[in-house]
Amino acid sequence: MDIAAVAKHSGVPASTLRFYEEKGLISSVGRQGLRRVFSDNILERLALIALGRAAGFSLDEIAHMIGSKGNPNIDRDLLVNKADELDQTIKTLSAMRDGLRHAAVCSAPSHMECPKFRRLLGLAASGAISSEGLKVAPQKQRSNQALHRTNR
Repeated sequence: MDIAAVAKHSGVPASTLRFYEEKGLISSVGRQGLRRVFSDNILERLALIALGRAAGFSLDEIAHMIGSKGNPNIDRDLLVNKADELDQTIKTLSAMRDGLRHAAVCSAPSHMECPKFRRLLGLAASGAISSEGLKVAPQKQRSNQALHRTNR
């Protein structure tokens, strides 16, 4: 399958396919004129990359897991660690959502007078929550627990 067909069937732009090839995530099997040609399993490989990206793995982590020979060797410990990280992110996002819902209906005259909103502000100021996907820094675990308690 040439690069244009792969791009069309996968929805991945040709420029990204070339980048993935440069990073060692995929490899072409040759050329048809000036166009790269890929093996039949390229769409499955791109699906693995998409799944890894959706789960939050870096391209380097994905490259290591799927290997260059076409036989994925997925590190189960890495999967468990990523799942634990996602659980923590879900808890943080759920607590943030609950705090925002509370602030939206809080009877305090001003959000700045709402104790729960003030706790959220304090956590944001301390770095316990960040704007990058609301991920919790590992050293801020106790603060995240406080964030979760804020919304009970």
